[in-house]
Amino acid sequence: MRVVAVPLVAFALGPSASWAQDVAAGEQVFRRVCLACHDVGPRATTKLGPPLNGIDGRKAGTLEGYNYSEANKSSGIVWNDETFPPYIRAPMQAVPGTKMTFVGL
Repeated sequence: MRVVAVPLVAFALGPSASWAQDVAAGEQVFRRVCLACHDVGPRATTKLGPPLNGIDGRKAGTLEGYNYSEANKSSGIVWNDETFPPYIRAPMQAVPGTKMTFVGL
């Protein structure tokens, strides 16, 4: 899971979060903040939120098997290093009506 979780946290926090470059710190942040709702890795399953495998380049609200909000499905967001950081910092502001009731990083 380390291989997937650390890049995801670094991706989520962007270049201003230099501490996320530390593998151990990134892993801890993912476990503490994301893992309760999201899974990653070869055996990732849907939890409260969808698995985060392959998020880079994927259109928001399109992973088969998860029931996304209409707000998320119609957001037009394609996840990348420019679109993910503002979303993860304040999901409910970035996509009003999202089911992701996370206060943000």
